[in-house]
Amino acid sequence: MWLKRSIVVFLLIASTAFIPAGPHTFNIRMPYQKAGLTQEQAAAHLLNRFSFGIQPGQIEEVVKMGLENWLQQQLEASLPDTELEKRLNVFDALKMNNEVIVNTYLTPAQIIRLGVREKIIRNDSINNADREKYREELAKVMRASGVKPVQELHRQLVNQKVLRALYSNNQLKEVLTDFWFNHFNVSLTKGQSQQYVMSYERDAIRPYVFGNFKDMLLATAKHPAMLEYLDNALSVSNDNERARRQQNNAMFRAARERAEARLNDTSMPGNALVQQAVAARRTQGLNENYAREVMELHTLGVDGGYTQKDVTEVARALTGWSVRPMYKNGPAMRLIENLDETQMKRRGLMVDGDFLFRGDKHDEGEKLILGKKYNGKDGYEEGVAVLNTLASHTSTAKFIATKLAIRFVSDEPSQALIKTLANTYQQTDGNIKAMIIAMVNHPDFWSKNALREKIKSPFEFAISALRATKAQVMQPFQVFNWCSKMGQRVYYYQAPTGFPDRANFWINSGALLNRMNFGLALATQKIPGVRVNLLALNNYHEPESADEALRAFSKILLPERDHEENIRRLTAMVRDVNVEQKIVAAAAKTKNNKMEEELEEDIKSQITRDKEEGKKEVTSMAQVVGIIIGSPEFQRK
Repeated sequence: MWLKRSIVVFLLIASTAFIPAGPHTFNIRMPYQKAGLTQEQAAAHLLNRFSFGIQPGQIEEVVKMGLENWLQQQLEASLPDTELEKRLNVFDALKMNNEVIVNTYLTPAQIIRLGVREKIIRNDSINNADREKYREELAKVMRASGVKPVQELHRQLVNQKVLRALYSNNQLKEVLTDFWFNHFNVSLTKGQSQQYVMSYERDAIRPYVFGNFKDMLLATAKHPAMLEYLDNALSVSNDNERARRQQNNAMFRAARERAEARLNDTSMPGNALVQQAVAARRTQGLNENYAREVMELHTLGVDGGYTQKDVTEVARALTGWSVRPMYKNGPAMRLIENLDETQMKRRGLMVDGDFLFRGDKHDEGEKLILGKKYNGKDGYEEGVAVLNTLASHTSTAKFIATKLAIRFVSDEPSQALIKTLANTYQQTDGNIKAMIIAMVNHPDFWSKNALREKIKSPFEFAISALRATKAQVMQPFQVFNWCSKMGQRVYYYQAPTGFPDRANFWINSGALLNRMNFGLALATQKIPGVRVNLLALNNYHEPESADEALRAFSKILLPERDHEENIRRLTAMVRDVNVEQKIVAAAAKTKNNKMEEELEEDIKSQITRDKEEGKKEVTSMAQVVGIIIGSPEFQRK
């Protein structure tokens, strides 16, 4: 009997949801009942914050398996994604390394240079002014050489993101990948980094979203996309022993003098271009772009206690961090390939995957960063040590805690929550999984003030609508086009800050109009390559009136919410004969600074005028669904 009781107690303890993080164990305890929430309401809140949207029937599934068990399952991120993988298999670039990508997906300028070099086209046949002729020349080179335009790589990147967010069973991993990519933002708008963004998300973000922050920081710092995007690949110094020996070498001096003499001979063809290249090389030096952003945006935060001197010193510590040459037709690639290990070491070169450390361009002077001295003699390891110092700083703990709290709890999180998350960061060496658990264990996460307090970004809005309607998406790029129209062109945000994560950035009358139009286009089957079965959503029962449709689909699309206020606001719209035309007409005369209520009043006033003229209600079921998706309540998560 004693043994049986012991086994029962052991099984009860073992069944409690927990996640190990290094030497620590963190139990998941969700105090939603103290906040007055039912299991269903709590499950809806979890799904709203830790997935890209609730699917029909999903709340019941989470309640049945247990909220703690669902979150534990999501934190393990090991659910099979067989159907998703089938959809992703058509994207060949997903499995390519950077070297294959940069030699397969070329920019127009690279394609033209390749065509001239391979004598596929003549240099004098290129005419940028004649766009049709220019496109023909590009197509000719691509057919002959087997290369593809870089825009196709961009398209694959966008498509895979939409499909993962929409169909993955490991939703929290996708949400966190989106969050951390935005935190360590790089952009397709910068030509030098665009070919690397695919592998950046795959190799420097995705594998680390549940791990320790410092590992992701280092992975992003060394990745070619970040090195090129924030110009750290250009940051060099000659303050090192190798550079000084080279400068003092008599043979080098003589060769340099001969080269300069030839350069000064203006009669030699092409010397003007060579002189420009040499001048540009001479002006290379310290570049502080990455050093500034790694402190302000990635780690310490703008008020993190560093000075401009610290920025300069961090930049010095990261000199020589560069990108391994990968373009097979480039001279730098041939140079690296011809060096053996001894020659690499003598020149101070170190290759780690696609990362290249150039010891001959690293500042070996002493540095003082945030009060800590570095002797400058440790080369690559000095930069790693500096990044680890930044990652372990108390300001970084608070900054990361604040960003997570804003993303998952509230636009204005409490200091108590931020302190709890910052303490967890410091206790666990920045373990992200532990911080997620600390968040759901905190009362603020379940506060009724936090419920539906966050506004969905356009991407979150579009994906949540597709998930809520169980849409089948055959052309995911169409979803990207709509997100762009609504104000979020994913992967193209030019500033290193990433997209802001606050409601006032997303919500204005123009944005609300586009969201309403998206809802109507989705529900009325007007988005190419996207299909929804609304009758199946409602168990194949077609509502008899617009009012009935409004109530039925509000319960399906907005589960566990108080529908009455939203239904009251939408009733006039769903009863109107020309609701789509009214929305467009209202927007046409609505100024950009008008907010939600003003736009709503414009639409309602036009509907009222038409009703006074005796027009009847004939709004379709699909239009009702579109209006619900575009409604204020659906914008919240």
